[in-house]
Amino acid sequence: MLPVMLTLGVVTVLVSMSVRANRRFRAFARLPMQWSSRGEVNWTAPRVVALAVIPALGTLVLCAATLSTTFVDPRPGQEDMVAPVMLILALVPIGIHYLHITLIARHLSKPGD
Repeated sequence: MLPVMLTLGVVTVLVSMSVRANRRFRAFARLPMQWSSRGEVNWTAPRVVALAVIPALGTLVLCAATLSTTFVDPRPGQEDMVAPVMLILALVPIGIHYLHITLIARHLSKPGD
């Protein structure tokens, strides 16, 4: 039950982060998706797509992990590892999405852009 609740919670957080960012960046049609090592934007995507990619990928990964905890028994001695692994898998997409939104905001607030 923990993996299902964790997945639902993380998906809710990711979607709410995207909704807030969408409101924040509504003046921009396209948002950066990738930066070079010098900090220049390599490519952009439409705003809604840019803000939906990480939540979609995070949801897919968490759903796959949740299904595997449901249908595959852990190896002997690894029974207590389900919760910590699911927690790590839950926190990573939130951190990545936060970083992406922060980098977008930093890029868009630069003078001259």
